[in-house]
Amino acid sequence: MTDASLNPLLTPSTLPYALPPYGDIRPEHYLPAFEQAFADHRAEISAITRVRSMPTFENTMEALERSGELLGSVARTFYTVSSADATDAIQEIEETLAPLMSAHNDAIQLDGELYWRVKTLHDHLDTTDLEPEQRYLVERHYREMSQAGAGLDDAAKARLTELNQRLSTLTTTFEKNLLADTNDLAVVFSDPAELDGLTEGELSAAAQAAADRGLDGKYVVTLTLFTGHPYLSTLTDRESRRRIMDASRQRGSRGGAYDNREVLLEIVRLRAERARLLGYSSHAAYVTSDETAGSPEAVHDLLRRLAAPAARNAAREQQALQAIIDAGDAPFALEAHDWAYYTERVRAAEYDLDRTALRPWFEAERVLRDGVFHAATELYGVTFTERHDLAAYHPDARVFEVHNADGSALGLFILDLYTRDSKRGGAWMNSIVSQSRLRGTAPVVVNNLNVPKPAPGKPTMLTLDEVTTLFHEFGHALHGLFATVTYPHFAGTAVFRDFVEFPSQVNEMWIYWPEVLANYAKHVDTGEPLPAEVLEKLQASEVFNQGFATSEYLAASWLDQAWHSLSADQAATDIDVAAFEASALADIGLDNPVVPTRYSSTYFAHVFSGGYSAGYYSYIWSEVLDADTVEWFRDNGGLERANGQRFRDRLLGVGGSKDPLQAYREFRGRDAEIEPLLKRRGLAD
Repeated sequence: MTDASLNPLLTPSTLPYALPPYGDIRPEHYLPAFEQAFADHRAEISAITRVRSMPTFENTMEALERSGELLGSVARTFYTVSSADATDAIQEIEETLAPLMSAHNDAIQLDGELYWRVKTLHDHLDTTDLEPEQRYLVERHYREMSQAGAGLDDAAKARLTELNQRLSTLTTTFEKNLLADTNDLAVVFSDPAELDGLTEGELSAAAQAAADRGLDGKYVVTLTLFTGHPYLSTLTDRESRRRIMDASRQRGSRGGAYDNREVLLEIVRLRAERARLLGYSSHAAYVTSDETAGSPEAVHDLLRRLAAPAARNAAREQQALQAIIDAGDAPFALEAHDWAYYTERVRAAEYDLDRTALRPWFEAERVLRDGVFHAATELYGVTFTERHDLAAYHPDARVFEVHNADGSALGLFILDLYTRDSKRGGAWMNSIVSQSRLRGTAPVVVNNLNVPKPAPGKPTMLTLDEVTTLFHEFGHALHGLFATVTYPHFAGTAVFRDFVEFPSQVNEMWIYWPEVLANYAKHVDTGEPLPAEVLEKLQASEVFNQGFATSEYLAASWLDQAWHSLSADQAATDIDVAAFEASALADIGLDNPVVPTRYSSTYFAHVFSGGYSAGYYSYIWSEVLDADTVEWFRDNGGLERANGQRFRDRLLGVGGSKDPLQAYREFRGRDAEIEPLLKRRGLAD
């Protein structure tokens, strides 16, 4: 494909909200479009640096914000597909593209003449009359270019570019290996008796997954991104639970073509070397220096403060589970694959609550429309209309148009609910089009989950964890939809990494909110609402199993910090991945083999192929703000339009155009307090 006029990626979309015409885009269109976009962006930057007059906001910052529009459009279009529908052809393109994209980004971020112009504006900020968003834009570009290495000499920049390109290739390899090994290790069962405990819909999904692989008459349980699996809480066959857990924990570490151990070790070495080149003691110091945390020490202090009480709570929970087993006919020692199953037994005994029996009340369509959308409408006045005339990148991805309370158009929301072999694990939000007054664009945002898809005609029943994930990811979507900024640099969720999870966590509060729950939690067959006493039991049991949940999360966060706190010299030594993990977990007291880390290193996609390196702590860091915010909503009447408008105006709506902690103070009236989080997780004294 050489004729640009025939490449749909190089022609402005005529669809509403500039939604890409995915039906017209073929894999061979992407690389030529990227090549053109790279060239255009370089020319735009060159036009800025060739200006002979002294830097002004208009001829430097505004011009910089206008540049790269084509590249941003092509990249968001492609990376949406590469994460959610990564065919072999798409994966090959991504591997080719990774070093090219890295080299291009470095060419912009390390451009000495551009840096001089930005630095000049920054040095004279106090003598300029800029609006707050304009001033913050200068500060952020200067900070980000400085941290990227724009002030280094030419030799250091050359080495930095080599490191960045190699890292981009390695992180792409890590993700490709993980996807392949996750698919390869999907567990095949021959007898439905082995899957006793699954619902009819779950068994149907397993049969459909097998049929999709040409294994008619069998059942396939695909693996989730994290160590555990939702089915472990209900499968009565202990050997089936063991097989699923063992398969999950083997990913990326069993030798062969998909082994990620050497890949991650090289990533760690190169990140540490890059940090030293940039003047930092470690990659963690480099990352946290431009987050709200400020330093690895602040992160470590929080994690250690929480780890000891979490481990104690997990040990008490373990004793309770062992007591249930010991009371049975054939006692045995509790193992990791037993935890979820016996947790539900204890929950049933102590709270008279069987969470696994609640799935008939969580039919996916009703949860979406009468729960997720309903809460947003009540809080913010926004409404959602499905656009069957608009096609996304995959037949399973559904498009909804979003309008404000006054009827004005806001943007598009795309939901891609189901798992498939071409989709990476986990759940996430991303933008296809970002909002900007400067460019006149409105947001198009996507939520991806990995819910097993039942056979045609069968309803999709969600677990309570999947309901939580849907509300959580929609919190990110709202952030992407509501952020209203002038400059694209601040669009949507472009905030500090350890703040970005805050809005999504806040949105989880509405799951159990009585008016919301009563609207969506209705039995799929009878329409009967979830009994009030069940809600009371759910709320009473919220702290139950928090020792396990907090421990497995903190263990993963500590692993991330341990790897990325290594100096360049330490990272250059011969490291055994399994031994390093064991030592790190022992160091923080989270080395209980019955409570495995949520992610082991070889399948820790967040930090070795995603954007959370040295930043997985962000979830608990943001949860401090989240828990404090939930207290505010409760104290101020809860699900009310005035409350939603305040939250939208002062937090979600500012995107990245303001220091996030300043925005939080303007919303809350003070800094966040940690006590609500400690109480929520059962960690208070």
